Amino acid sequence: QVQLVESGGGLVQPGGSLRLSCAASGRNFMSNFMAWYRQAPGKQREVVASMTGAGSITYADSVKGRFTISKNISKNTIYLQMNSMRLEDTAVYYCYAMKGVAYWGQGTQVTVSS
Repeated sequence: QVQLVESGGGLVQPGGSLRLSCAASGRNFMSNFMAWYRQAPGKQREVVASMTGAGSITYADSVKGRFTISKNISKNTIYLQMNSMRLEDTAVYYCYAMKGVAYWGQGTQVTVSS
């Protein structure tokens, strides 16, 4: 069974940091396209950061310079390091992988609030 399991969400103050993890099981995705998406209440799901199998990385303009996507091949896991967080980063964050078909994680809530 293929699964993407996110963890690391929670409550953080503005200016704070969180690191999200997405552990893949059932298939190895490290050589495939993977990404982090987020969906805020009342808004469409949007891509935050993505990484191709070759390691090419793209960020949404709203998170450039603050968020970093990375992967640990041996753990079949990708990460999203989020720094200098803002109120508008509040959303449910989803892990995504493409390997013939699209796979989604269940999402993890990130809330930025003072």
